[in-house]
Amino acid sequence: MSASQLTHRTRSSDQYIALLEELYHERNLTHFPAGQSIPLRRGEIYIICRGIVQLHTIHPDGSETLLGLAGPSMPFGLSLTSVTPYWATALTKIDVLPLSMAELENSPTLMAGLFSHLSRRLQQTEAWLALSGKRLVADRLRQLLIMLAQEFGQVETQGVKLTIRLTHHQLATTIGTTRVTVTRLLRDFRNEGWLKIHQRYLILPLSMLQEMSEHPHMV
Repeated sequence: MSASQLTHRTRSSDQYIALLEELYHERNLTHFPAGQSIPLRRGEIYIICRGIVQLHTIHPDGSETLLGLAGPSMPFGLSLTSVTPYWATALTKIDVLPLSMAELENSPTLMAGLFSHLSRRLQQTEAWLALSGKRLVADRLRQLLIMLAQEFGQVETQGVKLTIRLTHHQLATTIGTTRVTVTRLLRDFRNEGWLKIHQRYLILPLSMLQEMSEHPHMV
């Protein structure tokens, strides 16, 4: 992935959001602050107009599994999953547009626009599942960070900044390891020069752009 591709991806999202706002200009977006759980209703799809949503499930023992992250223009909702329980939490400040399934089915324009973003969600899900095939935990974590940079990276002079901040526990549950192991590996990556940390944001080196282009599954 190149800087121009990142810019194009953002421009495409902006155009799609503009289309949604044009079609539903009479509606107010629903706002949620960071950390707030989003109530989900059957028969509705939620489209993110701003911010990032964390999708996760909670097991009977209280442990949590991160299922995915949804950014601008991406849809989520109970109609798109069979996981129970299924939770959506605002990872950042977010604005969402709730739409009924009936509205979507009656609007070819919306259905066509949603298709590409549903494809992104599918690609993300399969890429996350593929992480389990890597034997070494360090390789799984490194690949996860590359994937997050592809989806939520911002190119700056010092590197590719991950615009989201996940806890070490969230990273650990995603790759099937412990929080302690993730903390140690991030320290190792930093010592190797593969990773920088600035104001709690993870920054991958600019050379990572070349590695991203060799793993285009999240573009």
